[in-house]
Amino acid sequence: MTTRPRRIDLLGIATAAGASVRGAGMGPEALRVAGLIEALVDLGHEVADFGDLRRPHTLPGTSPASWRLPDERRADVLDLAARSSDQGLDILKAGHFPVFLGGDHSIAMGTVSAVARHCADSGKPVFVLWIDAHADFNTPVTSPSGNLHGMPLALLCGEPEFDAEYRGPWLGRIDPKNVAVIGARSIDREERRLLAARGVDTIDMRRIDEMGVVALMRGFLDKVKAAGGHLHVSLDVDAMDPSIAPGGGTLVPGGLSYREAHLIMEMLHDSGTVGSLDVVELNPFLDHGGKSATLLVDLVASLFGRQIMGEEPGPVAFVTEGEIEG
Repeated sequence: MTTRPRRIDLLGIATAAGASVRGAGMGPEALRVAGLIEALVDLGHEVADFGDLRRPHTLPGTSPASWRLPDERRADVLDLAARSSDQGLDILKAGHFPVFLGGDHSIAMGTVSAVARHCADSGKPVFVLWIDAHADFNTPVTSPSGNLHGMPLALLCGEPEFDAEYRGPWLGRIDPKNVAVIGARSIDREERRLLAARGVDTIDMRRIDEMGVVALMRGFLDKVKAAGGHLHVSLDVDAMDPSIAPGGGTLVPGGLSYREAHLIMEMLHDSGTVGSLDVVELNPFLDHGGKSATLLVDLVASLFGRQIMGEEPGPVAFVTEGEIEG
């Protein structure tokens, strides 16, 4: 399949406020260092880099166990969600493809809401493929940890246990029946109950072992195509097995293999349905010599058309933008 060159806009969201450990805020820059921009340009795409959204942080408290107070971290998550939602909406309105570089998975509150706001104007349905070892479908009531990176999908799907503090353009934006989680292998008991009740297609590793990636992906992609939907892909580094991607803070053994992960990306590219992407939870402090960052760059390249056998891309211009302040 020949790849049509397009304009790709990169936006980093440099935060670990939703996670239990520090380090994911360095993820956007690690992806750049690993050659993300060069990989996309080599494929013939035009790339604009809008730098990183970030919150200024106060000095941490004296307790090393709680590097910042939960209320302050929640305020950071919500602030960045609002700003990334507006910035992502601007990118989509301009007709460009947004690639959001995390940061922990709480950034999806803003990124997916940007897509939902954009698609609401045209009545186009939004589908979400959540590539992750975790379903991130906990709520403030069910979560064992209280960390917001384990809750964004539940919030986006409108779970009622989020109080007024969580209100924003992200709450209840996505129909859970339009969501598939693939690569799951660590789901809490109450989270499992919610996923089943809401009709989220949870493709765990056992289903992948039994049926294979192709059949499972084909079923979901056929559903997106039939509805004429916009597909948002949210790629968490811990979806892959830790042996090939050690650079995440919540690793779980038994994940996607190198070829399974690339096959998912290749099928997504061939489907022509993907309109936006998150790359999240890369923690360079925990990575081994850039191994995980390099893998993620290669996976993104597969999503954007890198092939074993393919046509040489034509020349394009690389566009860079100044870093976003704040």
